[in-house]
Amino acid sequence: MAAKRKKKKRLARPGKSRRASAGSLKPRSATATKLPKEAVTLLVQLRPREGQETLLEAELRALLVPTRREDGCLTYDLHRSAEAPSAFLLHEVWASREAHSLHTNTPHFLRWNARKDALLASRDLTYWKLIL
Repeated sequence: MAAKRKKKKRLARPGKSRRASAGSLKPRSATATKLPKEAVTLLVQLRPREGQETLLEAELRALLVPTRREDGCLTYDLHRSAEAPSAFLLHEVWASREAHSLHTNTPHFLRWNARKDALLASRDLTYWKLIL
């Protein structure tokens, strides 16, 4: 009679887990791929007028899909403040200032631009260039 072999439990080697862990996810940052030399990053901080938080969020969400489809749009992400939940941040990376300028003439941006003053208490926009 042949002896039955016990199946050994395979232990996962460090760094070889079958499941993706937070440490093994690939970064989504712009530095994960080489940016064009003319690339520009925009950080836009937005604070709603009293009682306009929900409508502001809806308007910002409506910009995401059409903007991400634009030529020259490398990143277009919407964030909510962890400390002041009614505050929002748009993190945008464009292939060039020209690409961003073209974005400001699209129908979805023009719609936003016509509505933003009624929704915003403040808006701070800064342009950045990647160093490294």
